[in-house]
Amino acid sequence: MDQQVAIALGADPAAFEALISQLMSSGNELRSQAEVIFNLCRERHPDALGLKLAQVLHSSQSLEIRAMAAVLLRKQVTSSSGGESDESSSYIWSRLTPATQSSIKSLLLSAVQREETKSIAKKLCDTVSELASNLLPDDAWPELLPFMFQAVTSDSPRLQESALLIFSQLAQYIGDILLPHLGTLHSVFLNSLSHPMSPDVRIAALGASINFVQCLESTSEREQFQDLLPAMMLTLTEALNTGNEATAQEALELLIELAGTEPRFLRRQLADVVGSMLQIAEADRLEEGTRHLAVEFVITLAEARERAPGMMRRLPQFIGSLFAVLMKMLLDIEDEPAWHGAETEDEDAGETSNYSVGQECLDRLSIALGGNTIVPVASELLPQYLAAPEWQKRHAALITLAQIAEGCAKVMIKNLEQIVSMVLNSFRDPNPRVRWAAINAIGQLSTDLGPDLQVHYHQQVLPALASAMDDFQNPRVQASSSTMLSCIAHAASAVLNFTENCTPDTLSPYLDGIVSKLLVLLQNGKQMVQEGALTALASVADSSQEHFQKYYDAVMPYLKAILMNATDKSNRMLRAKSMECISLVGMAVGKDKFRDDAKQVMEVLMSLQGSQLENDDPITSYMLQAWARLCKCLGQDFLPYMNVVMPPLLKSAQLKPDVTITSADTDEEIDDSDDDSIETITLGDKRIGIRTSVLEEKATACNMLCCYADELKEGFFPWIDQVAPTLVPLLKFYFHEEVRKAAVSAMPELLRSAKLAVEKGLASGRDESYVKQLSDYIIPALVEALHKEPEVEICASMLDSLNECAELAGQLLNEVQVRSIVDELKHVITASSTRKRERAERTKAEDFDADEGDLLKEENEQEEEVFNQVGDCLGTLIKTFKASFLPFFEEISIYVTAMLGKDKTPEERRIAICIFDDVAEQCQETALKYYDTYVPFLLEACNDESSDAAVYGIGVCAEFGGSVFRPLVGEALSRLNNVIRHPNAQHSDNVMAYDNAVSALGKICQFHRNSIDAAQVVPSWLSCLPIKGDLIEAKLVHEQLCLMVERSDGELLGPNNQYLPKIVSVFAEVLCAGNDLATEQTASRMVNLLRQLQQTLPPSVLASTWSALHPQQQLALQSVLST
Repeated sequence: MDQQVAIALGADPAAFEALISQLMSSGNELRSQAEVIFNLCRERHPDALGLKLAQVLHSSQSLEIRAMAAVLLRKQVTSSSGGESDESSSYIWSRLTPATQSSIKSLLLSAVQREETKSIAKKLCDTVSELASNLLPDDAWPELLPFMFQAVTSDSPRLQESALLIFSQLAQYIGDILLPHLGTLHSVFLNSLSHPMSPDVRIAALGASINFVQCLESTSEREQFQDLLPAMMLTLTEALNTGNEATAQEALELLIELAGTEPRFLRRQLADVVGSMLQIAEADRLEEGTRHLAVEFVITLAEARERAPGMMRRLPQFIGSLFAVLMKMLLDIEDEPAWHGAETEDEDAGETSNYSVGQECLDRLSIALGGNTIVPVASELLPQYLAAPEWQKRHAALITLAQIAEGCAKVMIKNLEQIVSMVLNSFRDPNPRVRWAAINAIGQLSTDLGPDLQVHYHQQVLPALASAMDDFQNPRVQASSSTMLSCIAHAASAVLNFTENCTPDTLSPYLDGIVSKLLVLLQNGKQMVQEGALTALASVADSSQEHFQKYYDAVMPYLKAILMNATDKSNRMLRAKSMECISLVGMAVGKDKFRDDAKQVMEVLMSLQGSQLENDDPITSYMLQAWARLCKCLGQDFLPYMNVVMPPLLKSAQLKPDVTITSADTDEEIDDSDDDSIETITLGDKRIGIRTSVLEEKATACNMLCCYADELKEGFFPWIDQVAPTLVPLLKFYFHEEVRKAAVSAMPELLRSAKLAVEKGLASGRDESYVKQLSDYIIPALVEALHKEPEVEICASMLDSLNECAELAGQLLNEVQVRSIVDELKHVITASSTRKRERAERTKAEDFDADEGDLLKEENEQEEEVFNQVGDCLGTLIKTFKASFLPFFEEISIYVTAMLGKDKTPEERRIAICIFDDVAEQCQETALKYYDTYVPFLLEACNDESSDAAVYGIGVCAEFGGSVFRPLVGEALSRLNNVIRHPNAQHSDNVMAYDNAVSALGKICQFHRNSIDAAQVVPSWLSCLPIKGDLIEAKLVHEQLCLMVERSDGELLGPNNQYLPKIVSVFAEVLCAGNDLATEQTASRMVNLLRQLQQTLPPSVLASTWSALHPQQQLALQSVLST
């Protein structure tokens, strides 16, 4: 082997070229042997290998050898190439002598000058760029920049192109170094963009100038390149004018990148640029690919909200043109015979790439720009299309309506009547594809405009859908029944969408008709129709709940028959949907009704579970979900089946993501030809393919594990040791949000299961130390995952789970864990505040408008949820550790007081006040030192939107504040009085604040009687009773009233017992309300007090007291006192 290495690296270049040729061999043995020799060269003789590769790249006559040498050299001299794990070992640059490094750099630049073949020149430029990106920051390649400036101004178009390609790739690394040369670069780019002969130079210049603009940090620096934009656009138009669409498409892709990253660079010439793009999009003579890219450019600009909020909404005339182009694309649809086939629901038959792009872009445009911009444009075009004689136009109108609903929901809800009648009229269209589109639209609108659509229009929509399911029985329809089956199946699917947002009471009047029609469809014999009917039945059962019981006996035999008999491979989805339907029906009707059938169904599922299902069998995923629903329905009765259910479920939850990584600039394609569940994304120089079907199965399994733990509680204990190590690492599973969400939700369920099992003696002899061990595993992992979580919504869920886990762990938490939680809460508050500040900056953009303001408001509401969860976490720690938590509170107090600022939202102030309320209540006298800081905020907040938390806090301070609170009693009374006497105090929005203010007033009466005019304040408090909104406070307040009556409180009873009728009236109301307004003990004391009054009061006083009550109260009291 040493001899072969010596020959390869010897004086004869042919030997080394032969080795490279063998590395490309299709014969495995020859290639493997060459790889061994090559690896030995790298390990033992890195200098010789590096030089040989550079020399071959420079001088070999063979195109293939030069191309391979460029790729191999790049891998050896750059540390970040390739995605394979062993590639770091191929990096030799740092092991080379300075002389070898210098020779390789010289040979590379010389090769750039000599190389005439475009594909090899590009690979060569990649190698130079990657090596330079590592060397230039340390100024280790001083010859490179002078070479590039010389090359880009040379007479050779090919050399100019190479230099520009290197500029383009190095922009992000050498932006700072090039700042002194901005003027020179500007003229270089301008000249190259206008190159008279070479479109390749113009495209390379476009890429270089766009990449360079992107890496300039200041607006003033970008401004210097603003006048390049006409020349950039000229690159595109010249390519189109000369019929060179491949070059035009390259230019469009580069401009799309600019639109996404630096949209404001286009702002001054926005109308011209967008106008040009729309002309391209409208040009029928151009290739579809070119027109689609022009559309993509405009859509990308519309979506660039964060960088240029509202900018595109300033061009309504262009939005109208784009919308018209997209609707016109939807006309590119053929009436394919395959669409009318009855056996499968081939919804896409006849649809072209134009149609698909139009559909997708309408959805994206409406989400990006919102209803205020899109609905007026749609309102002009839709009626024209709906009235057209061509079925394609009517079809396009209905598809458009469905596509824009998500983005335009808020505005469309205001025009629901018009929209519903527009769609329902099309249910009677003579063309089946139009009828299909109308049903499709109702289904989509049900999701996007629900529940408003269901609440206000169920009387029109549900009968229309039921009628659509009769379509194939209608002799007036002059189409074959098979043509109608797609519409029927779709009508059943639309029933699913519509009923998902229906309440049981809304649905109840229509159930007879819908269920009977769905049963007819179930017996239709056509699989597509049966599948639609099963899905719809499942949704109807789920939405109608116990109302579905009356149909159970009619429906279940059909469902079981399908489950047991649909055993062919062609019926796999039908069988899967029957499982879904059976399990949802079972949940709807309840355990008692479903119990006997459940046993049969579970026997079928168990036999299926034991059989070998194919990887792509939909039954696997449906079965995971069906088992979990059966568990929810049967509760603890499900435990015997867990040994069957859990092994495959754990296997699915432990699936590894199927990820393929290739280099973005290679010709390798990720093999997705046989699987449409592979999604490909490009990140930097890597192309990543992810098989989404694997991720979806994993997410379903994780969700089901969470369901079992939640439902079975301590019964889930035997599985914790397997489930915890499966789910805890998935808190940081960044390939799929649903997997992370499921793992997050499961954490407290696992801890609760363990805790309950130990408390109930069901933990196989394990004690509290097991719970401690589990919480020590889960809580630090949650804290760490929270620190790295990129999604705000999941951050809020993680905080919620962390709070529940801390509550369950209680005193088992140690000081180190509390410290880590508090530090993370500080980080969360800081990160959230930073995001809000960045959004506030966006409001200063020149195009910022009301629509953008609404979107920012929604984003900020998510942040409030994060703050809310932070408050809950702190509340739990305060309640758990009381005064011993105060050193941590001291640290975080600065963050809490910042939330009380005038510039903060009412919700943030409310959360901060709640945190102090917890401290004051739980830490009592040790919290007195914080009163000076926080109580003024409480008093001030009594009259704003945080008033419920503020008045509650005043009550707490009155109870525990003693002499520290005494000087504040007067102002507190005044503030509470304002809340109680407010004209809308009893309104549903204000009732919690009112009840808490009454409770606080009662505490001042109880704990600061000497500081008030009791003869006035106590009766005033009594006049507010009973309170009925905040049921927790109500029980405390009514207990206090009881105590004061028992003590014969003089100010409460009043002179000559004048307030006694009011007291009896309060007692009567409280007792009439059952257990809502008083504990059982308090109610019993009230009854005893009333009996005493009956015996001790003079008859005349008793009679007048009784006569002041309402007749209903008199009857209630007589009933209570007589038992």
